[in-house]
Amino acid sequence: MDLNQVTLATNVFEESVAFYQKLGLTLIVLAEGRYARFELPEGQATLSLHATETPATGSTVLYFEVEDVDQRYSELNDAGIVFDTPPTSEPWLWREARFRDPGGAQLCLFNAGENRLSPPWRLET
Repeated sequence: MDLNQVTLATNVFEESVAFYQKLGLTLIVLAEGRYARFELPEGQATLSLHATETPATGSTVLYFEVEDVDQRYSELNDAGIVFDTPPTSEPWLWREARFRDPGGAQLCLFNAGENRLSPPWRLET
């Protein structure tokens, strides 16, 4: 099984499309004012936006893996992306910086190195 795409609902469609392009995603489908789909710079999964009239709220967090969190944070911060937290080394052995898209979706830049899939507490399979 493979993850094909994640779709986010947003009540600020145009702002959200521009935001994800600023993050470096490539717009591949656009149904004006109601649906957009993006390719990420790496991997096979895609991200899409679906317009809604009400704000989407929830506790889901989308994690975007980058090679250097501090560098990417600096680049995006310089481009006007506002972060909730600066790059932080977390107790779960990930370096991450958290932010939100214009519709309020929670996002995280992270790098976990070998701990991404194999942290010291990983269960035996």
